[in-house]
Amino acid sequence: MENPGLVVRGQAAPFTTALRSLVNNPRYSDICFVVGQERQEIFAHRCLLACRCNFFQRLLGPGVPSPVVLSTVPAEAFLAVLEFLYTNSVKLHRYSVSLPSRGLLGGRKLRMLEAGVCPLCCGLRGRGGDFLLFPQPFPPPNTPPVQVLEVLTAAVEYGLEELRELCLEFVVKVLDVELVCEALQVAVTFGLGPLQQRCIAFIEAHSQEALRTRGFLELSATALLPVLRSDKLCVDEAELVQAARSWARVGAAVLEQPVAEVAAPVVRELRLALLAPAELSALEEQNRREPLIPVEQIVEAWKCHALRRGDAARSAPCRRRRGTLPRDHHRFLDLRFK
Repeated sequence: MENPGLVVRGQAAPFTTALRSLVNNPRYSDICFVVGQERQEIFAHRCLLACRCNFFQRLLGPGVPSPVVLSTVPAEAFLAVLEFLYTNSVKLHRYSVSLPSRGLLGGRKLRMLEAGVCPLCCGLRGRGGDFLLFPQPFPPPNTPPVQVLEVLTAAVEYGLEELRELCLEFVVKVLDVELVCEALQVAVTFGLGPLQQRCIAFIEAHSQEALRTRGFLELSATALLPVLRSDKLCVDEAELVQAARSWARVGAAVLEQPVAEVAAPVVRELRLALLAPAELSALEEQNRREPLIPVEQIVEAWKCHALRRGDAARSAPCRRRRGTLPRDHHRFLDLRFK
């Protein structure tokens, strides 16, 4: 019987270092990508990309000329994807250090688009906001700092399931007030249910801080809806109404639409009947100067006050949230916080 032989392995680190040296190296490369809004040239190797990723296998078929234009992915995120494809490791950050003037993920772009560890992984290591995703303890790569959500977005778009799962695990570990709304937007845009649930739970626990972030202002209406529907928000309704107004103003500027039109998909989730009569009068006056809430919705809230019944109008939610401040008229509401 023939001896099956013995598989021997050399050191992993030098092998990975050698492959890493090929990332974005024009020497011996046979494909060039023009990436991002800056149209940065990035060099790669067809055979390696094709064998590691079905997306590139289809993209780089016979006869495809070079360069290939990929305008929607940031260059830093694309380089991180290449790093992972070449070496099976990549260094991630909570925030993009290399581009401080840009939003964490370009939330406005995602908002407009919406309007129109792994068995091989032995862990996460790092200090502060920098982590390594790796199947072996290799040295950290030298790609530019890149925000984790940009890499996650690219991993989803390119069908890289292993990288996607590693990014999701990383996001959950480092989730904070500044990151949570950006992460929620990505989760909603790409149907990442477990991440969406984590983000909603985090916002419920840190409502006031989250409402003041840039990421909140850049949420799409679809992403904002599950937040406003939550009974567990630790914020008073008056503050939530003002946050919704600020959100709608930003959306109106970005989408070049009236504030009321931008707010229309979400304002029904505001529980105006929870406001005291004086607050409701002030809101009504502000609404005359800057329309935000349909007049009939304010009328329904007044009806709840007049009849002293929370179920006076089915379309006027009266259930208190976790952070609702007590008001005298709340004792007349039939629906209590759950």
